[in-house]
Amino acid sequence: MNQQEKIFERYSRQIFIDEIGPAGQRKIMEAKVLVIGAGGLGSPVISYLAAAGVGVLGLADFDQVELHNLNRQFIHCEASVGELKVNSAANFVRNLNSQVQFIRLSEKICNDNIDEILSNYDIVIDGSDNFDTRYLVNDAAVRLKKTLIYGTIQSFEGQVVLFNYKGSKNLRNLFPEAPLADEVPNCDRNGVLGPLPGIIGSMMAMLALKVICNLPVPTNQLTLIDTFHWKFTQIAF
Repeated sequence: MNQQEKIFERYSRQIFIDEIGPAGQRKIMEAKVLVIGAGGLGSPVISYLAAAGVGVLGLADFDQVELHNLNRQFIHCEASVGELKVNSAANFVRNLNSQVQFIRLSEKICNDNIDEILSNYDIVIDGSDNFDTRYLVNDAAVRLKKTLIYGTIQSFEGQVVLFNYKGSKNLRNLFPEAPLADEVPNCDRNGVLGPLPGIIGSMMAMLALKVICNLPVPTNQLTLIDTFHWKFTQIAF
């Protein structure tokens, strides 16, 4: 089996979709996507984008794997505890799809480096766990005209939204200023049930693939997911 045959065999179930086809698969394989955070949201995003064959997949995360991560961060395992998340994620991607170019960024994102980091990618997917990083990433994406996919989770609830796509609005149009840290629920205090970030992260990965393939996507719309009451709500902004 030659290289082209292997590519078709691997991605045939995507290529068979009329809206994707060979041209869409080529776009996926040429795409450059940066994921911020290899946690609960980053895990499904990384796994599905690597499986789809995204050509260059960057990961920015400076944390180490901890035991309490493992109920939801499934790209890591018990043997990864104490290891840098970027290294654990690299091992996962290598075993899943060795054709993906995986770039590890183990430094903390800050004002001094964010523009240089984001400039190398077409799409940014923010799975960070704090508002300082979210607004830092959002503002850089606006400056650099990068599409940003954003998600949040806690307990049974999550949010997904696409920002800065073909002139669409950004995070500051939805929430002009970051809330105070002690006013915001988070997983450390409120917990999270493992499948929730899987749901939200999968939606983020789907948005990324649709953007790459130039398929219809919702803009200026926040999707709220409440898995406790099993309710999905779209809010225009």
